[in-house]
Amino acid sequence: MKVYGVTGWKNSGKTGLMERLITDMTEFGLRVSTVKHAHHRLDVDQPGKDSYRHRAAGAEQVMLVTHKRWVLMDELRDHAEPPLEEMLDKMRSVDLVLIEGYKRDRHPKIEACRMATRQRLIAIDDPTIQAVATDSPEEVRAQLTDDRLIFHLDDTVQIAAFIRKECGFA
Repeated sequence: MKVYGVTGWKNSGKTGLMERLITDMTEFGLRVSTVKHAHHRLDVDQPGKDSYRHRAAGAEQVMLVTHKRWVLMDELRDHAEPPLEEMLDKMRSVDLVLIEGYKRDRHPKIEACRMATRQRLIAIDDPTIQAVATDSPEEVRAQLTDDRLIFHLDDTVQIAAFIRKECGFA
């Protein structure tokens, strides 16, 4: 199972790029799963729902199953957030896992960057970032001191081809 990330600051275009990459990779014939890292508090079910009530009562895990999908919620309570590797071990084997976020982890990734965010490029200090996808390629080139590839943020075809090659699918 290959792993490749899309990282960047808030409002940098990560989620849109992820959506387009998932579509491209699946159309290419790859089985794809995703991991999305969130820094904010996340609750996938709502107060009053049975599964919420189970968790609120103290259940460590709650599984919700329907005829279309299932979800397993695992309450960390006072435990630390598990590392990415541990979470990947819980996933079904597929060809490619695309990871959104996890900017400080050591897997290979591409940085999404919109200049309007006015954030410093993560790639400047992070050698795990193999390329940058941006709305301002010239400005990014001026900030990088190496020869990493730079793609236009909307050039999904080239970005997907690059990731497939990096993962050995091309």
